[in-house]
Amino acid sequence: MALRTTVITGATSGIGKETALALAKNQHEIYLLVRNTQKGDRLKEKIIAQTGNKNIFVVKCDLADLQTVREAADELKAKLFAVNVLINNAGGIFGEKQMTKDGLEMTFQVNHLGHFLLTMALMPLLEKGQARVINVSSSAHQMGDGNFDDLPWAQKKYSAWKAYGNAKLDNLYFTKALAEKYADKGISSFAVHPGIVKTEFWAGTSGVFSKIMELLASPFMITPEEGAQTTIWLATEPGMDAKSSQYFVKKKLAKSTVLSWSEANRNKLWDISKKLVSKYLA
Repeated sequence: MALRTTVITGATSGIGKETALALAKNQHEIYLLVRNTQKGDRLKEKIIAQTGNKNIFVVKCDLADLQTVREAADELKAKLFAVNVLINNAGGIFGEKQMTKDGLEMTFQVNHLGHFLLTMALMPLLEKGQARVINVSSSAHQMGDGNFDDLPWAQKKYSAWKAYGNAKLDNLYFTKALAEKYADKGISSFAVHPGIVKTEFWAGTSGVFSKIMELLASPFMITPEEGAQTTIWLATEPGMDAKSSQYFVKKKLAKSTVLSWSEANRNKLWDISKKLVSKYLA
C-alpha cells in the first residue's frame, strides 16, 4: 500500500503531537511543520522509536512569520509529488495584543492567515493528492462576530477571547470556502473542535489571565490523546468526501453558529486573506 503523506502544523505538543504519533502508527509519511526545529527533531526521534516508522521529517515553519511559511511550502514542493492530508492544527490565544513581524495581529495570523498561506502555497500538491484539509477550530467560534473592519485592533480595545473567537470563526469560513472552491479538484475540507484539552494552549498568555483561565477550564479538560481523536478519524476514515465543509465534534457532525454559514463573510475573508498573502503567492 502506498504511503499517505500528511503535513501537520503545531505537532510538537498537545493534540498535534498525539495526532502525528497516531498517524505514524498508521504508516503515514509525516512532515512536522514546526517553529522550533530542535523540539521537532526530538519528537521525530520519539515517533520513530515508538512506531518504527522512519518516514518522519521536520520542516521549519513559523506561522507568525509568513516568509517561513512560504519557505516551508517551497521545501515540501521540492521534495514531494503529492500531499494526501494537511492538518492545520497550530493555534493559540494571547492575553495581550501582539503584532507579528508581518504587521498583523498575532491571533489572526497564527490561527488563520498562516494556514491560509500554507494551504494555498501547497495547492498543487494537495490537488495531486486529492487531499483532505483539516482545520482545527473550536467551539470558541461562538464568540466571533465576523467583523473584518479592524483586524489590527487599532480602533478598538483588544480582547483576547474576542480575537480568538474571531480566528476560530475564520477557520470555519476557510473550511467552507475551500470546499466550495476546490471540490472539483478533489479537495475536501473539514473543521474540528477537539474539546477543552489540557495542553500548553495557555503558553501565549501570562500571569493572572493564564491562571484564571486554567482554573476555570480544568474541570472540563480532556487529555491531548482524547482531543486528537476526531482529527485522526477525519484523516483516516474512508468515504468522507460527502461531508466536506462540515464541522465535527467527537467524530460526529456538529452545529456551528448561524453566523459561521455566512457566504458573504467567508467570501470577504477569502478576499482579504488572499490580498494579505499575495506577495508570497506571486
